[in-house]
Amino acid sequence: MSAQAIVFDLDGVLIDSEPVWEEVRRAYVAGHGGRWLPDTQERLMGMNTAEWADYIATELVDGVTGDEVAYEVIDQMSQHYAGGPPVLPGAEDAVRRLADYRPLGLASSSPRALIDLVLGKLGVDGLFRATVSTEEVDSGKPAPDGYLTVAARLEVPATACVAIEDSGNGLRSAHAARMRVIAVPRPSHPPAPDALALADHVAGGLDEITPRLIEGLGSS
Repeated sequence: MSAQAIVFDLDGVLIDSEPVWEEVRRAYVAGHGGRWLPDTQERLMGMNTAEWADYIATELVDGVTGDEVAYEVIDQMSQHYAGGPPVLPGAEDAVRRLADYRPLGLASSSPRALIDLVLGKLGVDGLFRATVSTEEVDSGKPAPDGYLTVAARLEVPATACVAIEDSGNGLRSAHAARMRVIAVPRPSHPPAPDALALADHVAGGLDEITPRLIEGLGSS
C-alpha cells in the first residue's frame, strides 16, 4: 500500500535528547541516594511517563512516588529545552519536506508538555496533523499503542503509514503497528540488531529521507 501519512518519533529523530534524558534522570537518581544500573537507560527508552517514573520510584530510588519522580524530571527537562532543544541536523528541513508530500503525525514517548514545547521551538508545530504522547495511551513503546493512536487520529490505516524511528523499542513499536519503518539509528544509542532488522530501510541521516525513498518502500 502506498504511503498515505508519515509518522515521526521525536527523541533521537528530531532532537538529540536521549543524552539529556539520561543526564537529568541520572542526576535525579543520584540526588535521591539511588543507584543507576548499567541497563537503566536502555530500559527507560520508549517507556511512557508513568512507566519510567514508576520504574525509577520502585527500582532505583526509595521513598518517592512515581508522580514525584515525573514532576521533578519533566521540570528539569523543560528547563534544558527552554533555551532551545538539541535539534538534530536536517530535522526541520525533513519535517517541512515531508509535510509537503503527505500528512504528518508524531508518536513520542516524551510527555505532552515537552512535545508541544519542542515543536513550538522548532516552529513546525502547525505542520503536524496529529501528535500523540505515549503517556496518553495504555502502554509505551515497544507496544504499538502510540502508533496505532496517531494513525487513528490521522484517519489513515496504520498499514498505510511510514514511521521514522531511531531506538530499538521504537522500531519494535512501529513494526508491531504494521507500519513501514525507516530507521535513523543514533551512534550513541544504537538499536539491537534484531530491532534494526525490522526496518524497511536504514538511513544514514534525515537528509536521506525523501518522498522518492518513501515511494520506493511501497514497491519493496
